[in-house]
Amino acid sequence: MRISEVSTLCGLSADTIRYYEKSGIVPAIDRGPDGLRRFSPENVEWLTLLYWLRKTGMPMKEMQRFAGLYRQGDRTISERRTLLLNHANRLKERRDELDRCEQVLAHKLAAYDRIEGETS
Repeated sequence: MRISEVSTLCGLSADTIRYYEKSGIVPAIDRGPDGLRRFSPENVEWLTLLYWLRKTGMPMKEMQRFAGLYRQGDRTISERRTLLLNHANRLKERRDELDRCEQVLAHKLAAYDRIEGETS
């Protein structure tokens, strides 16, 4: 697959894919005789994971740490799992904060609805 196809599949722009490759957070991508990248299904899976990690707010530094651990092989699975668990916990905390924000907004909107109802 070429970069434009991969971009569509994983959600990352071609520029972001190139940036991630240069920054070392993407495992090696093969190149064809023409010098163009040839993405494997594993590359697409990895880039899709990076898309979602970034979309959920994982800092680049943590993504680089995760990629570095991945390059070290299976002996780092426990560390990678811990890193992802910590991220999942931060997501849960953020979700709880957003739920609370939604409740506050709903309360305020209900108050405005009451006020408008009284003045109509």
